[in-house]
Amino acid sequence: MSDRRRMLQTSLALGAMQVFPKISFAQARRLVFATFTGSWEEAHRAVLVPAFRKATNNADITLDPMLSVDQIAKISAARNNPPIDVMLHDPGPALTAIGQDLADPYPVAQSRHYKDLIPEAQEPTGPAIFFQAVGLTYNPEKIKTPPTSWRDLWKPEYKGRAGITNLNSTLGTGFLVEISKMFGGSEANVEPGFKALQELKPNLAAVAANPGALATLFQQGQIDISPGNFNAIQILKARGVPVEFVSPKEGAIAFKTSIHVVKNSPNRQLAVELIEAAMSPEVQTRLMQSPYLIVPTNTKVKMEGEIAKVLAKDHAEMKKRFVFQDWKKINEQRPQWIERFNREIKL
Repeated sequence: MSDRRRMLQTSLALGAMQVFPKISFAQARRLVFATFTGSWEEAHRAVLVPAFRKATNNADITLDPMLSVDQIAKISAARNNPPIDVMLHDPGPALTAIGQDLADPYPVAQSRHYKDLIPEAQEPTGPAIFFQAVGLTYNPEKIKTPPTSWRDLWKPEYKGRAGITNLNSTLGTGFLVEISKMFGGSEANVEPGFKALQELKPNLAAVAANPGALATLFQQGQIDISPGNFNAIQILKARGVPVEFVSPKEGAIAFKTSIHVVKNSPNRQLAVELIEAAMSPEVQTRLMQSPYLIVPTNTKVKMEGEIAKVLAKDHAEMKKRFVFQDWKKINEQRPQWIERFNREIKL
């Protein structure tokens, strides 16, 4: 390591120690935040990271984008010296991480913004910083009549044009559960969903590894219709990709995404400051705007623009229009579903 680089790192460490006096020199290493891939990384890099640096006298931070299952595996393998300080999870993985004692309780009493979150987002093991909405996405240049129901994915005219994700993603598992319900199943019984996926195979052009990869397939023109995350589609639209989002008549699937301080993190104070920034009305207001269009959980943020137009005009309407799933029940069988999906749903 060069003298100049060593001096720079020392300066950053000292800066963190000045902001948070309880941090020892050994603790004041770079903060590592495991965000999601694709549009989430873009949004956090553009909005959340600058806000965090401003609040912490330019403390150093690294974004390490990965799926929740990979976050949990990495932290579990190094519990006493975790390589990640802050993790981001959808409901299923959050329950797993908490169940494995990988998350520290959030310091609610000292928080500046926790009390301003909607009640559903006030999780003492890690607050929910935004909601995700899953509906139907399609290419309006190729599909002139907008789809209205999950059932439309099975239409013969979409042969070889549809895409889905595997069950490692919350998008994929949530879709399986919802189509299971549509054909008579439930969170505890996804047999109808697997039968429906077998029948969907002729229409499938691709099974993407994650939501980011699914969005890329739209960008490359390889698929024309799929289940999709609302905000991921908005970023594609901002790039000029022909794609639209509609809430199916059965209701858009919704789930909250929570953020957690990793247990045994040497950067606990900095991790809390990152989460405070993520909960702040300033950051959530910016993330709600184009091109990110992330649904906020802070009650001080008024829903507007495309979110108010397409999803809900406020949090009360959101809770009426969205479909919420029982992830505690889903988690009981999800590993077996993933294994079965990987074995049976192949192209």
